[in-house]
Amino acid sequence: MSAAVALQPLPKIEVKHLTVNYAERNREFTALRDVNFTVEEGEFVSVIGASGCGKSTLLSVLEGLYQQADGTITISGEPLSGTGKERGVVFQHYSLFPWMTTRKNIAFGIAQVRKDLTKKQRLEIADTFLEKVGLGEFGEKYPSQLSGGMQQRAAIARALAMDTEILLMDEPFSAIDAKNRIVLQELLLKLWEDGCGSDGAKKRRSVVFVTHDIDEAILLSDKIVVLTAHPGTVAEIIPVPFERPRDRKTLVQTPGYGQFRNRLLSLFYNDIAERIGGEEVVL
Repeated sequence: MSAAVALQPLPKIEVKHLTVNYAERNREFTALRDVNFTVEEGEFVSVIGASGCGKSTLLSVLEGLYQQADGTITISGEPLSGTGKERGVVFQHYSLFPWMTTRKNIAFGIAQVRKDLTKKQRLEIADTFLEKVGLGEFGEKYPSQLSGGMQQRAAIARALAMDTEILLMDEPFSAIDAKNRIVLQELLLKLWEDGCGSDGAKKRRSVVFVTHDIDEAILLSDKIVVLTAHPGTVAEIIPVPFERPRDRKTLVQTPGYGQFRNRLLSLFYNDIAERIGGEEVVL
């Protein structure tokens, strides 16, 4: 009898030949064209590219909010069909309900995916994740009483507390000042690497992280999907070669970091230069 062949696990997310068109003023535009990539279980994937290349459109499709014009997307082997409880989202803007306290904002998110929990249990989980993001003393504050960085910490806490299998993050730190952006990057990295779940289990989520910040993408990612300028197509998918756990100070001093960063910069800027008829950027 022949030995059983081990089955390869299915990708958590698989995008095949995705093309997205939209109409504007009786004209049709292509936002994304023939996009292909996968996200494995527990993998952190960043998507980078120039403004207007379709990064946010791609995330909207993965959220189930935008009907793709062509191609397929599967989640754990099943066709994507609308929104789902296995996907949590962190938006560019903080998206907290202004009439709810920070604690209740997080508990509300939990309630959308965990109908089996009591109100008391949801609030206890909310308190746990407020502590994880350094907001333990601010649970009874309203969003208007928090700084922008604190509001985004609360949004991250809510997404993690929902305990979804997948996190979709749309430039979550772009509206934050430079100092707090670094703090939030390090916080997200630690929480993801620790794999903290609402039940105490250690399991890393699969993440799709949209950004235009190359250093941020290198720090956080297992691999980086580089999109060309409009319409967005995959220029290259690049594994990040640096070991985990990572921290910014050590990472930037790692041999090969500068060369790897310059490779990404060349892909990023030379694509833009070609579109506007400029000269190739040599780094």
